[in-house]
Amino acid sequence: MDTSSVRHFLVSFLMPKKCYEEIFVHLHMHVPCLKFILNKILGLWILLETFLAQPPQLLKILWRRSAAGISLTSALLQLYAFSCPVVYAMAHNFPLSAYSERLLTLAQTAAIVFLILHYREDTLRGALFLSAHGGVIFLLGSYAAPAVASAMQASSVAAVIGSKALQARKNHHNGHTGQLSTLSVLLSCAGSLGVTVMSLQETGGSFTTLSHMLSACLSCVLVAQVLCYSSAETPRKRNTSRWWRTVPNNNVMRRFFLQFKKGFEPKL
Repeated sequence: MDTSSVRHFLVSFLMPKKCYEEIFVHLHMHVPCLKFILNKILGLWILLETFLAQPPQLLKILWRRSAAGISLTSALLQLYAFSCPVVYAMAHNFPLSAYSERLLTLAQTAAIVFLILHYREDTLRGALFLSAHGGVIFLLGSYAAPAVASAMQASSVAAVIGSKALQARKNHHNGHTGQLSTLSVLLSCAGSLGVTVMSLQETGGSFTTLSHMLSACLSCVLVAQVLCYSSAETPRKRNTSRWWRTVPNNNVMRRFFLQFKKGFEPKL
């Protein structure tokens, strides 16, 4: 890749032309330009985390055909947290392109909740819940007052914190992470750290920043649990009985052995 191609890529996606000349032509580490580049990289990373964090978890559940170890309450809180930006955008008449990535994440999280219920042999309740959830989102987005949507948006961070705390508690209680996706946890942690850094730069030590810091800390706890419990085996239903104990009563060989044993029993 020649220099002109690199310059075109950097100017198009990461920095304005003035910053490129300051850093790469004049070799001057211009602080405002460095902050601009950092914010740009963090913004792109957060956007990628929004798209990529949920699919690994969804695919792992489908591949293993099990949702063991994943807290349903945690998934429901996560679903609520992803519903809030969608309701807020719909209530304020934002164009679909402004919240399409949040809508995609919401659909993926709803699918995870359905699969958790499905693999708990509660498919009907999962289908009814998804239908009701979709209806509530539509009604809130269409008819809710902007103040209600704003209150929901403000509570989304608290829901994310509660979701991570409940999942961490379940991991500690079980002694394993079950079907929790390592890649999803790592991407979520990186996204939380990126949001925290951007919040620190924009608002400083506000309550919102502290909330993002707590969320990032809980994400780090989940990462530590995934790494520590990686060697722990997820309990599954296994048939540990001996083969001769699983022979059905109507089996010819079993009846033969029973008759053979009966022949040696003392007669009273």
